[in-house]
Amino acid sequence: MQNPELNSFLETPVTGQPVVRIIAVGNAGDALLGALAPAEFAGAQFAAINTDAAALAVSVAPVKIHLENKLFRGLGSGGDPDRSKAMAEEHFSMLKSACEGANVVFILAGLGGGAGSGIAPVLAKAAREAGALVLAFVTLPFECEGNRREAQAQTALEQLKSAADGVICLPSQKIFKLIDENSTLLETFRVTGGFLIEGVRGVWHLLTRPGLIQVHFGDLCALIRDRHAENAFAFVEASGPGRAREVAEKILNHPLLDEGRALAESDAVLVSVTAGKDLTMAEINRVMEQVKRHCGHAQIVMGAAADAGLKEKLCVTVIAAKLNAQPSSVTPRGEIRPTASATSGQREVAASRPRPRRTGSRPVQGQLPLTIVSKGRFDKSEPTLHRGEDLDVPTFIRRGVALN
Repeated sequence: MQNPELNSFLETPVTGQPVVRIIAVGNAGDALLGALAPAEFAGAQFAAINTDAAALAVSVAPVKIHLENKLFRGLGSGGDPDRSKAMAEEHFSMLKSACEGANVVFILAGLGGGAGSGIAPVLAKAAREAGALVLAFVTLPFECEGNRREAQAQTALEQLKSAADGVICLPSQKIFKLIDENSTLLETFRVTGGFLIEGVRGVWHLLTRPGLIQVHFGDLCALIRDRHAENAFAFVEASGPGRAREVAEKILNHPLLDEGRALAESDAVLVSVTAGKDLTMAEINRVMEQVKRHCGHAQIVMGAAADAGLKEKLCVTVIAAKLNAQPSSVTPRGEIRPTASATSGQREVAASRPRPRRTGSRPVQGQLPLTIVSKGRFDKSEPTLHRGEDLDVPTFIRRGVALN
């Protein structure tokens, strides 16, 4: 099924700049898209994808892609990522068409719900097959939103990291370090969205703004493509005589960079420095010295640009990338579970060990007629967890007790 609105993407003029397409997924992604200033992202192409027809109708995106079938009837996926994923895979050719001709695709989404968690990884795969460099900018839910949304967000994040070239991820829980007890719900979400938008803006400037020190698109591709990394980022600004020193201190103390730990653990760092026409080489050098000192052996790409509109402000965006290593999976509660390969290796080691001989008579027990009953309509209900164990699972299964 072809969307007529996609034809505007296929008629992209040749400007000498990378073609950047910003695609919002789900309600949270659309909210982020609405907070972008179109004038600041002049030249970018915008689109929105959703399973909810009513939400898509009020989107500010000029291109709207509605994923639909007779089952949904325009009402969305009901917060079920599996439904959204199946719908996205059914319309995979349409998603790929939406990315044709783009050099870079930015995906904006909130993970934890249905549309963002289910569609974003499929869209990232479609964009990569279309030949684009794919960067996803996503938020993770607050802990108070419940175990189910946390689990769905973590699953979607792992799928997205496997599909996209890079994922800039903002755990919403970290925002508590930047707000006070009197901050309203609307203010909190505005702060969360604002930080993620700064990440989008920083990469956009690196790609499109003519700089005193230019970062070429090919350099960015060589640094990011096929890394499948999860990225930490921060945007800071300062003004006045000591602005370079103040910016460096803010970077190293920024909660989204884990007070500098994200820099130490990174293996690639992007730095975008922007100021007015009074930007000096000494200021750039002072900022970069502090970043390099905390980055260890990371590969660093830096761009610097002068913007008369900033006047006395010095603005720095830092994106720290860490390769996607998956030695174990982490549950939303922070418990570490071994991967399938590790578990199979443990079984092989256990099987190779000689079993001690038992003496005396051995009791004989027949097969108990126990079967696992499906939860039925409660299959997607939140599990009853206690000290990391799902109490809805029978004890003999959780503890591996042999019953025959």
